[in-house]
Amino acid sequence: MRPILTRLALALSALANAVVGLWALLWPTAFYTEFPGFRTGWVSADGPFNLHLLHDFGGLNLALAITALGALHLGSPVAARWAGVAILAFNLPHALFHTLHLHPFPALTDQVLIMAATWGAVALGLVALLAPTRSTT
Repeated sequence: MRPILTRLALALSALANAVVGLWALLWPTAFYTEFPGFRTGWVSADGPFNLHLLHDFGGLNLALAITALGALHLGSPVAARWAGVAILAFNLPHALFHTLHLHPFPALTDQVLIMAATWGAVALGLVALLAPTRSTT
């Protein structure tokens, strides 16, 4: 069993990240104008080009890379499945967004590349999620 402090840190981190993530995904306008809720405008104050959101996006992608590398290092199907869930939690909404918002990219080549990249990332998450329970070789 893990020490209580570790369990508490993981539980609080999961709760805080779930609240922020669901708020941003389900109510993006309210998140943009009202985050963190008790004081308003922390996100929108940065303006249309939002360095804050870009840093958060970069950090999220690094966190997913670390999660995937950790699962790769551990080599267990359970770790691979949890990494797959994390990868899908980010990449599925991301792919859906881009699928519905191709209009800023008039070139068909760009549209195809965007679809390949975003849905390819979803496919990688699915492969990790469906990790076999034992070696098939």
